[in-house]
Amino acid sequence: MNDISAFSPDGTPLTQAAVDDPMPQSIEAEQQLLGAILTNNEVYDRVAMIIKPDHFYDPVHARIFEVAAQRITRNALASPVTLKPFFEEDAGLKELGGTAYLARLAGAAISGFAARDYAQMIYDLSVRRDLIRLGQDISAQAKTFEAETDPKEQIIAAEQRLYKMAEQGNAESGFTSFLSALREAVETANAAYQRDGGLAGLSTGLMDLDKKLGGLHNSDLLILAGRPSMGKTSLATNIAFNVAKAYQRGIRHDGSEGAVNGGVVGFYSLEMSAEQLAARILSEAAEIPSEQIRRGDMTEAEFRRFVEAAKQLESCPLYIDDTPALPISQLAARARRLKRTHGLDVLFVDYLQLVRPASAKDSRVNEVSEITQGLKAIAKELNVPVIALSQLSRQVESREDKRPQLSDLRESGSIEQDADVVMFVFREEYYKEREKPGDHEMDKMAKWQEDMDRLHGRAEVIIGKQRHGPIGSVDLSFEGRFTRFGNLVKPWQEGASVEF
Repeated sequence: MNDISAFSPDGTPLTQAAVDDPMPQSIEAEQQLLGAILTNNEVYDRVAMIIKPDHFYDPVHARIFEVAAQRITRNALASPVTLKPFFEEDAGLKELGGTAYLARLAGAAISGFAARDYAQMIYDLSVRRDLIRLGQDISAQAKTFEAETDPKEQIIAAEQRLYKMAEQGNAESGFTSFLSALREAVETANAAYQRDGGLAGLSTGLMDLDKKLGGLHNSDLLILAGRPSMGKTSLATNIAFNVAKAYQRGIRHDGSEGAVNGGVVGFYSLEMSAEQLAARILSEAAEIPSEQIRRGDMTEAEFRRFVEAAKQLESCPLYIDDTPALPISQLAARARRLKRTHGLDVLFVDYLQLVRPASAKDSRVNEVSEITQGLKAIAKELNVPVIALSQLSRQVESREDKRPQLSDLRESGSIEQDADVVMFVFREEYYKEREKPGDHEMDKMAKWQEDMDRLHGRAEVIIGKQRHGPIGSVDLSFEGRFTRFGNLVKPWQEGASVEF
């Protein structure tokens, strides 16, 4: 049918042994696809979304495709003549007959209509080879009997590689060209611009916090820290509920299908049970104090409101895992599984110090370091924001100014280093309440009452570190009865309707 023969990766004609190679491959399909591209450059546009250079079995074919793709994307001609200067010193191509091989590819090319089928075939064979290699690696590791080799860890590592293959069709991503990274940065800026210069990331549902952070950015690790009773979990559940409540699925600006508003939320509740967490969210949605819900102490109107809120929440894509003392490797594996089965747009961990390291370390600082690095790795791998709650050390209480700072983070070195954003929840009202003077101290009591009126229902989120933007503080409202944070009405907004 044509005068071109198939060659093995080392350049020699295929022998029977090569034909019987257990690795799935089709040199002929690669040759036909490359020939079609060199004959008609428009063919490349039809296959560019399917195939990449590393999907080719023959490394010479991979290099030919890469150079041709670079020229075509720059609106330059890719033909045997224009590619010849790039391959005159290519040792692999010399073994195939030198630059004349390029002309043979083009001369024996099929018509462009079958190119997409050949591209899909090459891609599928590449994925099969990756699966075989993964299976061989799993088999080799399973046969290794060493004290530090835990079978459960091997399962998690294998699942991680399988997840990457399912997402990308390739187990290893390697280096990314600056051009590719630049394109992603432009797309992110364009998405923000399309929102009228609004958010580049996911909205928290809290306007002032969104303005300061620009939303929750994919692949970021955000630490939300505070002393007990400051409202860390309340703020996290409020944001999680706001994201899940706003969820809308559709076609994104890049053509993929997914969340166009809000998102699917994963919530690791290592301290509270799923039922307790759900009760908090219900309390906020129904505007009924959580202790009344717990006791069942509700009027008929409140109970109707409670049931209505529960019905509305049924459709919210909010998934809770309340398994205690999860190792970081298990946490990552479950997050991968959630993204694969239901999708995942933001992940919450309540709280960081309750996550276990994969293995015992010589110090608590090293254990926390492994956990924060693991959380950052999850954010990058799954390309979602990860919000991890953290406790603060007691030294806050011994200072006159109780506002937290970076040095107050427990095992602060690794947390501060690995996080993209560090935020602190601070409610001055909590501390002022405990400074109540005696009833006989009338002057002090008047001043205390004045301060309490000023601080009542107010909270502060202090941004102590932010890689992408400014630090500073954001004022929020706080309704203790419903454990709900909201947008604070400014003096000039009095009388205007503001969404909470």
